[in-house]
Amino acid sequence: MLLFRWLLMVLLLAAGVSFAFYAGTGQARYRRYGLVILKWTVLAALGFFGVLILERLA
Repeated sequence: MLLFRWLLMVLLLAAGVSFAFYAGTGQARYRRYGLVILKWTVLAALGFFGVLILERLA
């Protein structure tokens, strides 16, 4: 559980850094990297919380 929380925080930080690079340089590839990282982070979080909810129901 702790490992997963740290992984989510690191991924969110990486997305934030990518968006900061995009804001600083204006290169679209950093925005694309940030969006991809953010998308997979949200999907992983939804899966994690889905498992927690199913565990509480069972």
